[in-house]
Amino acid sequence: MNLVSIRLITADITRLRKFYELVVNRSAQTYTEDFCELRTPNAVLALGSTRTLQFFGDGIANQGQNRSAIIEFHVSDVDAEFQRLSVVIGPYLVQAPTTMPWGNRSLLFRDPDGNLINFFTPVTAEAQARLGQ
Repeated sequence: MNLVSIRLITADITRLRKFYELVVNRSAQTYTEDFCELRTPNAVLALGSTRTLQFFGDGIANQGQNRSAIIEFHVSDVDAEFQRLSVVIGPYLVQAPTTMPWGNRSLLFRDPDGNLINFFTPVTAEAQARLGQ
């Protein structure tokens, strides 16, 4: 089994697509006005409008309701990413770059819909070993 994608449902797909394109520094592949994907080397972040839910049934998901998941991106330099994105993520910042007890330097912020995003860089030997570095 291989986790390949996470899909976020949003009422404003254009706003969320533009935000993630800035944050991950790559263009989304737009398939329809209601669905796009941002591909990274290991996984895909898919964005779907609330209109896509009609294919699954009523009440299956609600945009902006997540309070338990964190979307994580391994980056080479958290502090450099924080500098690059400070204007974009300023209103959404949860925690500036901080070295966590498990050895990752972490930047935590939200997207415009409230989903948590973590950029992290392993900084200890143990954390680097977990990622095969």
